Amino acid sequence: MAESIELPNRLAILPFKNKVLLPGAIIRIRCTSPSSVKLVEQELWQREENGLIGVLPVRDSNSTLEGKKLSVFEGVASDAGEESPKVPFAASDSHKQKDQQEPIHWHMRGVAARALHLSRGVEKPSGRVTYTVVLEGICRFNVQELSARGTYHTARISRLDMTKNEMEQAEQDPDLIALSRKFKVTAMELISVLEQKQKTVSKTKVLLETVPVHRLADIFVASFEISFEEQLCMLDSVDLKLRLSKATELVDRHLQSIRVAEKITQKVEGQLSKSQKEFLLRQQMRAIKEELGDNDDDEDDVAALERKMQSAGMPPNIWKHALRELRQLRKMQPQQPGYSSSRVYLEHLADLPWQKASEERELDLRAARERLDSDHYGLVKVKQRIIEYLAVRKLKPDARGPVLCFVGPPGVGKTSLASSIAAALDRKFIRISLGGVKDEADIRGHRRTYVGSMPGRLIEGLKRVGVCNPVMLLDEVDKTGSDTRGDPASALLEVLDPEQNKSFNDHYLNVPFDLSKVIFVATANRMQPIPPPLRDRMEVIELPGYTPEEKLRIAMRHLIPRVLDQHGLSSEFLQIPEDMVKLVIQRYTREAGVRNLERNLAALARAAAVKAAEQECAVPVSKDVYPMAESLLDTRLADGAEVEMEVIPMGVNGHEISNALRSTPALVVDEAMLEKILGPPRFDDGETAERVATPGVSVGLVWTSFGGDVQFVEATSMVGKGDLHLTGQLGDVIKESAQIALTWVRARAADLKFSAAGEINLLENQDIHIHFPAGAVPKDGPSAGVTLVTSLVSLFSQRRVRADTAMTGEMTLRGLVLPVGGVKDKILAAHRYGIKRVILPERNLKDLVEVPPAVLNGMEVLPAKRIEDVLEQAFEGGCPWRQHARL
Repeated sequence: MAESIELPNRLAILPFKNKVLLPGAIIRIRCTSPSSVKLVEQELWQREENGLIGVLPVRDSNSTLEGKKLSVFEGVASDAGEESPKVPFAASDSHKQKDQQEPIHWHMRGVAARALHLSRGVEKPSGRVTYTVVLEGICRFNVQELSARGTYHTARISRLDMTKNEMEQAEQDPDLIALSRKFKVTAMELISVLEQKQKTVSKTKVLLETVPVHRLADIFVASFEISFEEQLCMLDSVDLKLRLSKATELVDRHLQSIRVAEKITQKVEGQLSKSQKEFLLRQQMRAIKEELGDNDDDEDDVAALERKMQSAGMPPNIWKHALRELRQLRKMQPQQPGYSSSRVYLEHLADLPWQKASEERELDLRAARERLDSDHYGLVKVKQRIIEYLAVRKLKPDARGPVLCFVGPPGVGKTSLASSIAAALDRKFIRISLGGVKDEADIRGHRRTYVGSMPGRLIEGLKRVGVCNPVMLLDEVDKTGSDTRGDPASALLEVLDPEQNKSFNDHYLNVPFDLSKVIFVATANRMQPIPPPLRDRMEVIELPGYTPEEKLRIAMRHLIPRVLDQHGLSSEFLQIPEDMVKLVIQRYTREAGVRNLERNLAALARAAAVKAAEQECAVPVSKDVYPMAESLLDTRLADGAEVEMEVIPMGVNGHEISNALRSTPALVVDEAMLEKILGPPRFDDGETAERVATPGVSVGLVWTSFGGDVQFVEATSMVGKGDLHLTGQLGDVIKESAQIALTWVRARAADLKFSAAGEINLLENQDIHIHFPAGAVPKDGPSAGVTLVTSLVSLFSQRRVRADTAMTGEMTLRGLVLPVGGVKDKILAAHRYGIKRVILPERNLKDLVEVPPAVLNGMEVLPAKRIEDVLEQAFEGGCPWRQHARL
């Protein structure tokens, strides 16, 4: 018994962070810190059964301090209102420094505890010693003085619990007997509630009948989960009446919270039973309606969905799958989580065009050719290939034709060609944009297990177009990417393979869909990014770009009428002569397509629209008189003369007056108007001559995703150590070309008369810097070798390269000129820049058949087999080598 244990005047103190040990409670702790391990060894392990320690609650340093209860330096007020003396704090210097940084907030009332069980352990591999201690609370005490002993603390204490004689007298108090009886009644109610949920409650029930009243409140409260503040309140309750009152309050609060939780649970269960009851009533009502023949199909959504599925024309195997899903849907309640996803899935199946197809009229190749010629100017080879494709479709409608892939710069008409194919076949047209697609699910769809899953873009497109045989354009197929979510380009392999797409499996549908009736057409700007397996499934048709003459014809036939219509103008009000269109093409646009040309024409139309709108607002509109155009009034006004107003009849729609516009002089675009609206010219025909006016500059031809272009190469020398500097955001291939070019020039320095025959190092005491403007544009490729050699020869010989000459071609280390690609685009670019002479590799002459004759007639093409041939044609008067030298 606790009363038989005599407490010493001083006890070793074991801190309990945010926990309280009450008298009579038994707890098990594991000591791992050096201070607690040292305390257990010296105070408990060595003394065996005689060991007693004090347990003091400790609060976290982040917690809020509450008056005198938690402090390092202050005492604690007793229950009787007497203030205990100040508690000095004695510690070593190391402890002082630690406490200054992180003060320990001691509670000045604790519980003396004795060890019921001790066990020692060693952690591996660290070898740290730990102790597991089972402690029993004995009695409360008050801290008089707290000091440090080595690594742990000790305290001088005074006992707070009553003696045995005082307890016997207190138990005779009627008030205490009433409080004890009330506490037991409340505790029995709590035990009766918990008996059904916890098997260990029966042990607590025995305690109520056997434990003395002065121990009962502490032991019972310690067996339930309460907050740290409530535990401290019980520890501070030294007076027995106060302790029983607080314990009764805690038990009653715990009992009420359990009853509220049970009430909420019963209410939820009642709602569930109510929904089940409604389900049974609905089933009975449906059966009664069927017996009476009064079933309303319009209100039955599932029945309407079934009729829609029956009319969809699904294949037998897919129909069986859909019926199985429909049966599962009928068994589900609308409130269930999977009901909505199952219903949406069946609606997708019902909306797909399984059998619905566009009725094709008999193909008229002459009408198709006329349609292509009216929609597109030029592109003779491309239109001929489309006519051949249509001819095969006419002779064999079920033929598995190739997938046409139009490759070319932006603005050359790739998308409109696919639209023309659909119009010629009298089929519906759907465009699927693949630019920036990185998720394979965009092609194959998402699995139905994902939240927000949906079919792929192909199935969604067929659902939107409503037929199973449209012309489907896969736009920007070269701009798909791959990451952790899959490779969309690889997913297209199944789509574009006629042997596989007859049973295309979308992950969302999870049933095969026949795509063999769809005519696929693809577009791309470049061929390099397209994976070779996907490229193998398509027939590539290149659209290199338009010549200035073709751009002029396209502008006069298509662009100007479309721009005028988009801006609400007529050709009688705004006129753009051919000469002005030529100036726009030459000075403001140097592109392969016609989009920038259309934008510039639209700028002219907007300026004219502003003027037209200002003229309409010149005179307020009345009922019988239409406002006169400003220019019309100006023509009839003289200084000081009177004007007789003419009444012009209103148009049919009340605001369009064609006669008034006819009376207004047409707005004719001239050169001054061009510069006023479009700004100063962006390009100059004399740019090439100006940039090659100094030695060390040559003109090369390059290919980009926007068509061909002209690239200047600049070289200069300076005092240095013989290093080569390259700038202009160059790739590895073009850097290697520069090294090869410099090596070739240095190897033939004597033959080219750059150095004496005995000299070896051409770059002694000088550096070479080669620059490719513009520096902000990345450049790479194998077609700049001859241009680099020409630039270096021009630099060392101090002779200028001909301003009317451009070149392209790669070279070997021995001086052999190799063929390159993109010849047609490069020659068209030279033609746009006004260059008259082009040096080509001899093995590229076969590619000239693709160049329009109008371009070749005004240009001199010079073949080159070796680099000496290039130098002979690039300089005025031939290459600057010695006449007797053999190269």
